[in-house]
Amino acid sequence: MTDKNNSFGIKLTELLHEIYPDLDSDILASKVIDAFWPEGTHRRKRARAPGNNLWSEKDAVLITYGNSLVDGAHKPLDLLHDFLLARLKGVVNGVHILPFFPYTSDDGFAVTDYRAVNPQLGDWPDISRIASDFHLMSDLVLNHVSSQGTWFNAYRQGQPPYDRFFFEASPDDDLSQVVRPRTTPLLQEVETAHGPRHVWCTFSHDQIDLDFRNPEVLLEFLRIIRLHVDNGVRIIRLDAVAFLWKEVGTPSIHLPQTHAIVRLMRLLADFATETVVLLTETNVPKAENLSYFGNRNEAHAVYNFPLPPLILHAMMSGTAQYLNTWQSGMPPAQLGCAYLNFTASHDGIGMRPAEGVLPQEEKDKVIDTVRALGGLVSMRALPDGGEAPYELNTTYFEAMKRTFRGEDAHHIARFLCSQTIIMSLEGIPALYIHSLLGTPNDHEAVEHRGMNRAINRHRWDYPTLIEKLDDPASTQSRVLSALSTRLKTRRQQPAFHPNATQFTLTLDDRVFGVWRQSLDRDQSIFALHNVSDEVVLIPITAINLIEDEDWHDLLTGEPIHATGPHIPLEPYQCRWIANRS
Repeated sequence: MTDKNNSFGIKLTELLHEIYPDLDSDILASKVIDAFWPEGTHRRKRARAPGNNLWSEKDAVLITYGNSLVDGAHKPLDLLHDFLLARLKGVVNGVHILPFFPYTSDDGFAVTDYRAVNPQLGDWPDISRIASDFHLMSDLVLNHVSSQGTWFNAYRQGQPPYDRFFFEASPDDDLSQVVRPRTTPLLQEVETAHGPRHVWCTFSHDQIDLDFRNPEVLLEFLRIIRLHVDNGVRIIRLDAVAFLWKEVGTPSIHLPQTHAIVRLMRLLADFATETVVLLTETNVPKAENLSYFGNRNEAHAVYNFPLPPLILHAMMSGTAQYLNTWQSGMPPAQLGCAYLNFTASHDGIGMRPAEGVLPQEEKDKVIDTVRALGGLVSMRALPDGGEAPYELNTTYFEAMKRTFRGEDAHHIARFLCSQTIIMSLEGIPALYIHSLLGTPNDHEAVEHRGMNRAINRHRWDYPTLIEKLDDPASTQSRVLSALSTRLKTRRQQPAFHPNATQFTLTLDDRVFGVWRQSLDRDQSIFALHNVSDEVVLIPITAINLIEDEDWHDLLTGEPIHATGPHIPLEPYQCRWIANRS
């Protein structure tokens, strides 16, 4: 039984009653505690006080698969660890290793065993070694499991408790409102020990959705979180969490019970003796995405999903008009919360977050330009039976090769500008390994693996990559060196704390600019990014440099005189103009 005389016990039983009103909240609360704090582990007596001390300007995250680097001789996780230590120490301090479990499809997101590390990558000690040197993020793939995994096989055989682990519906149900990111049929008929059943498949027929109406499902995932934490994981990424709770006759996305489950996980994280950060992955429009901050009681961090398509449009069009308008309307993250800023990930460039921000004709120009570069477009099903672009499949580096007017000589400069924007904004920057390495589109992988997203999931032969990185003239060396230098510079600036004050500047439409001020108000940085292929002159009066301060560009070391008359920006040049460093 829980102690109702303490805030933890009260909040826990209240949340469980909200999620499972027909069950005994006290008994269920005891099971939650046993799942997350089994014998031998302890919890804090008081919740961690809300504040912005879970991260700092020194934080930056690498996103990678466990086998993005291979050589045919060593464990991929050992190669990744070597790469992190040799090339990225002091550049990033966090690493998101995408699903490292045994799986059957979707590059890890159709998990067969949540308690094991894919033996083709390594084992738990390899994960723990990386976690000892970097803040480690792991995926909690909690919406669905593999159709060939242990849980689903037991379900089909009618074995408890798994016989109630999966969400069933009928083809006769009204499923017209269901929001989905795919075009495949939602329901799949399967044979079970109790006869044919139709199971819910939000993403693919190899990914069977779990039924969180059964509290045993929730309890099992709490045990899995504990396993990850015990192996050094400190950031839990809640994959596809928006689809967690289903109800026939509803859109089955962002339902109240989903938010309550996130709040329950946040409560457990706040009382954990370890520092555990929750990150929600919700590739949806702004208001829906921001709802996962809750009232400072849900996710610690959310992905800044509009950034990839909006920065892509700005760099292709040569105007920051829409990026500026969107950023001007973005609220600062709440106390104890932060944005995760990125342009690229293992998935494509999501187009849903651009809804209501980019006009349709501008989105069409972006799509046409990506296709002209050999990129691909994945579709999603609409409730009326139609389809719409869901994501663009291309590496971000390749997407920067061309503007709406065609290819030019500014490819690398344009790409570096796109990545510098996410380093400048309020939040924590996260860079995909193929952005850091300037990886081109992998068309051979698409053909070989039969999936659009393979274009952005190249597996580097490690010796070949090292050879390229040791050649100063190679694209990989030039990109990694430039981005590493900027990330190292960034981590020394208090004004780039993820929660430092930010104000969007009103400048030339060809320039995206923000003013950042450190939490102690001691440092100011004017971050200016020319998204065009033209020289832009910014009047010194437009950014109001205080005359008795010594200003300089952190990226070039050049002094900037407060008396002007203007600050020049070369094509795609970025400037971090600071009063001190």
